[in-house]
Amino acid sequence: MSLADVQCHLDKEGASNLVIDLIMNASSDRVFHESILLAIALLEGGNTTIQHSFFCRLTEDKKSEKFFKVFYDRMKVAQQEIKATVTVNTSDLGNKKKDDEVDRDAPSRKKAKEPVTQITEEVRDQLLEASAATRKAFSAFRREADPDDHYQPGEGAQAAADKAKDDLEMSAVVTIMQPILRFLQLLCENHNRDLQNFLRCQNNKTNYNLVCETLQFLDCICGSTTGGLGLLGLYINEKNVALINQTLESLTEYCQGPCHENQNCIATHESNGIDIITALILNDINPLGKKRMDLVLELKNNASKLLLAIMESRHDSENAERILYNMRPKELVEVIKKAYMQGEVEFEDGENGEEGAASPRNVGHNIYILAHQLARHNKELQSMLKPGGQVDGDAALGFYAKHTAQIEIVRQDRTMEQIVFPVPSICEFLTKESKLRIYYTTERDEQGSKINDFFLRSEDLFNEMNWQKKLRAQPVLYWCARNMSFWSSISFNLAVLMNLLVAFFYPFRGVRGGTLEPHWSGLLWTAMLVSLAIVVALPKPHGVRALIASTILRLIFSVGLQPTLFLLGAFNVCNKIIFLMSFVGNCGTFTRGYRAMVLDVEFLYHLLYLLICAMGLFVHEFFYSLLLFDLVYREETLLNVIKSVTRNGRSIILTAVLALILVYLFSIVGYLFFKDDFILEVDRLPNDTALPDAGESLASEFLHSDVCRGETGENCSPTAPQEELPPAEETEQDQEHTCETLLMCIVTVLSHGLRSGGGVGDVLRKPSKEEPLFAARVIYDLLFFFMVIIIVLNLIFGVIIDTFADLRSEKQKKEEILKTTCFICGLERDKFDNKTVTFEEHIQEEHNMWHYLCFIVLVKVKDSTEYTGPESYVAEMIKERNLDWFPRMRAMSLVSSDSEGEQNELRNLQEKLESTMKLVTNLSGQLSELKDQEMKSRF
Repeated sequence: MSLADVQCHLDKEGASNLVIDLIMNASSDRVFHESILLAIALLEGGNTTIQHSFFCRLTEDKKSEKFFKVFYDRMKVAQQEIKATVTVNTSDLGNKKKDDEVDRDAPSRKKAKEPVTQITEEVRDQLLEASAATRKAFSAFRREADPDDHYQPGEGAQAAADKAKDDLEMSAVVTIMQPILRFLQLLCENHNRDLQNFLRCQNNKTNYNLVCETLQFLDCICGSTTGGLGLLGLYINEKNVALINQTLESLTEYCQGPCHENQNCIATHESNGIDIITALILNDINPLGKKRMDLVLELKNNASKLLLAIMESRHDSENAERILYNMRPKELVEVIKKAYMQGEVEFEDGENGEEGAASPRNVGHNIYILAHQLARHNKELQSMLKPGGQVDGDAALGFYAKHTAQIEIVRQDRTMEQIVFPVPSICEFLTKESKLRIYYTTERDEQGSKINDFFLRSEDLFNEMNWQKKLRAQPVLYWCARNMSFWSSISFNLAVLMNLLVAFFYPFRGVRGGTLEPHWSGLLWTAMLVSLAIVVALPKPHGVRALIASTILRLIFSVGLQPTLFLLGAFNVCNKIIFLMSFVGNCGTFTRGYRAMVLDVEFLYHLLYLLICAMGLFVHEFFYSLLLFDLVYREETLLNVIKSVTRNGRSIILTAVLALILVYLFSIVGYLFFKDDFILEVDRLPNDTALPDAGESLASEFLHSDVCRGETGENCSPTAPQEELPPAEETEQDQEHTCETLLMCIVTVLSHGLRSGGGVGDVLRKPSKEEPLFAARVIYDLLFFFMVIIIVLNLIFGVIIDTFADLRSEKQKKEEILKTTCFICGLERDKFDNKTVTFEEHIQEEHNMWHYLCFIVLVKVKDSTEYTGPESYVAEMIKERNLDWFPRMRAMSLVSSDSEGEQNELRNLQEKLESTMKLVTNLSGQLSELKDQEMKSRF
């Protein structure tokens, strides 16, 4: 069973109800703590079923008021405990150094005392629990005695406070807050809007706003200072930094989705929370930063995520302006640069911190994205984030700008939203060849959009990225794959060269090696050495070609043509094997299974090419001629020529069948009426090379001679022996009757009729005008000419030519669309004329197709519990294969101020309508209560 299955099984058995009852009625802190841990275990991973069970139980049984009061009270007690402890700790901070100087032997005394006071962990926990319970009771008693004195509980437990201060440990009242906040975070996991709002308002007589209480707790644990935000390091230490991180994570989960009400609640709260979160990002947080920089980085990472969550999916600038209120842009940029430099130092030291979530560069990246979002509302910050100036640290801004992408998506309410996100590292493994292939071959659908095909190919591209990442671990295969086009060019050039040698010198009987004169031989050696020197000194393609040509010529005259051809063929086979390795390495053919490998036409083509190379090497040189067809594969124009025949192949075949039917009909007519006109001249072989019975026609071999008779009854075939014929009749011997049978008529009409420009009439006997069938022959010849030669053949040629023209126009149209139309939204270039954003900026920054692919990959590789609101929305849409989140015929930069104002006005009207509906619902509820009271008063 998976974790979710176990959780759901326990929920069916009543675990959720048990947890709620235990939390509300816990008799001791230990039971309460264990109950919270059980609740966390049930909700781990953001189980929506358990969340729904908690929500239903709390809303149906009307127990939410008591349930949330427990957490509210514990948060208040923890805040008071922190305030009491912080006053003691801060008062002793100034004397700490003096104590260390005066009492240098204190560590040794402590070490001497430790064996005396050793206790087990169980006893220690019991003592801490008892101490916490005592302090809690004492605090409650003092509050009842003197409500205005908030700091007395700390004074009443002075000994315990001193012990906690020495060990830098928090009391149990404060430490219990970490599981509590984790539980509240898991309640809102996966952006559960109902529970997010439920934590803020329970619709009871007494509402407990745990969102504000969590923010006040953060304010309290970080020092609760109003002017000394730079002194946060005095309050943050190794013991409470985990609790602060948990508080930040819980606040982040309250807001994401987005939950606009919780965002406003945090941003507009009267406490110092937003300023403290900002200070956590901007300050160094020493002395903790000197000992544990990893903890400080995690703190900054969570703080930046929280600020992004507060601004998430908002169309106004209110929250961003609140964040910018106490933030100096220069300090924020300096923090980004400093984080980048720390990451660079770690990278040079060999500590690869790039993979960790809280590595310096990743933290700097998150802060950079925060700055990018804030820059929309601050022109000074916007100008400072642009790299390219003379300021130190531009490498950091350039690095983050290169690895940051932005896209626009359409939400469910059809409003558009801009998303800025870090590009996943795996996207760097996408090859340029794959990019070009996708860019040029993605097909448009019926609506003229390429999004559907692009989305379907994204899965293959993601698999290719994973394979390319694995390929980097195999240097030899990667080197071969990287130079795949180079191996392909070598194969084609070798094929051309070998065919030239075969064409000019075959058969090779008269060609021998070593027949060159001395001065020509010396010239060849000189040319080869000079070209070698040029290649070594200045490696250029022309120099390499000259070296290869001179070397081949030298080989031909040194060892002979046939051995040279054999060497070239062997080299071509080896080169093709390397190319096949490159192809498999680039595409990961073997990793996709044998079925995919067999169905991969391109792989089979290269395999056949290798087989032909081997046959040319070991069987016969003429097989090399087949390698020249590689030109068709390499050139798109030739592919279009082939496609012009194959694309409308069915039309061409049907037209050819019509031509055969007409030829058959004309053959029947010719056999019946014009049999004697089918007399063709033939060229016989000489006697010494003639086959037996060569004097007889082809028809007489296969057919009976007595079938073909003239009108006078004489046989059409010559019966007289060849040697007895007089010289005047030799011309008649070179003529044959080719319509002795219907089959011969069909063959003659098909072969000679279709190949003659004027039809079958060009090869038949020329009749005299005095013959009775002269008019019939004219009609027969003309009908064949018009019906077969002019109409049918031109139909076939027309189909081929029109198809070629269509392919050419489609290619031109496709190129035009690629140049003038946005791949994502489909808007044309002229839409961006006289606008603030040019078409080039639009397709590079706003609707970059590769940024959309990177976002799809980000959703695939990111933990679902770490999703932001837009990421969660897009992940759900991808799961459903719904493409409505892609902007079609829309772009945020084209929205003018009027239409934007209209959109905002519509949104405001919608919000007012919703608030009016709530008021109407409340009024109807109050009216029903008044009616009930009136009815009761009557009775």
